[in-house]
Amino acid sequence: MARKARARTEGVRAVSPDQIERAIGRTINSAEIIATGVVNLVKNTLVTALSGARDVGGEIGDAAVKAVRGSIKAVDEIGGDLGNVAKHALKGTMHAAEEIGGDLGSVVRSATKGAVKAANEVGGDVVVVARKSVEGTIEAAREIGADVASLATNAAEGAIEAADRIGSVAGRAVRRTLAGTISGTRVVIQEALQSSPTAPRRAARRPTRPGAAARRRGRKSTSTTP
Repeated sequence: MARKARARTEGVRAVSPDQIERAIGRTINSAEIIATGVVNLVKNTLVTALSGARDVGGEIGDAAVKAVRGSIKAVDEIGGDLGNVAKHALKGTMHAAEEIGGDLGSVVRSATKGAVKAANEVGGDVVVVARKSVEGTIEAAREIGADVASLATNAAEGAIEAADRIGSVAGRAVRRTLAGTISGTRVVIQEALQSSPTAPRRAARRPTRPGAAARRRGRKSTSTTP
């Protein structure tokens, strides 16, 4: 069985991100794969496909997004749990990035953003997928000994950015679900909410019209003159 699995992944060597998405989609065709094999499927596909790449750091981000999207779309077609597959796909992505060498923070942010976007495209629950993606990031970070707080923040930022682009309702809902404790991590999620480039900002103060301050000072001095 191990020999057959190895042969299957060797067939995706040096392929494009779109081919990675299709390869994963073809493989995820049963509940058994969803329950037990998504982590290794995503990891092995990415490692094999990018092992001969000249610029792994530049390609792994796009490849990770396609792998996660392919997983979610394939599971949607067979009626699987989108949240769980997103979680396991994120874990596989992180394990691959750690093995072949890539910026974990950038990969996690891109992959989580892709997961939320894909969930929206298939009509799934983007809130559940966002939360499960962050859960998967936290679990994988602990498994590989990476910075859990930093990577959880990256994952939350990616999910929030994707949700904001879907719409204000989705953005608010994702913020609410990520504001609680996730797998024992809370503070970093709050940091992500504050640092997200698309987070709602407090309205700016209305600029003072030229001469207004001077007129106020003039009225004040007049009122105090005996």
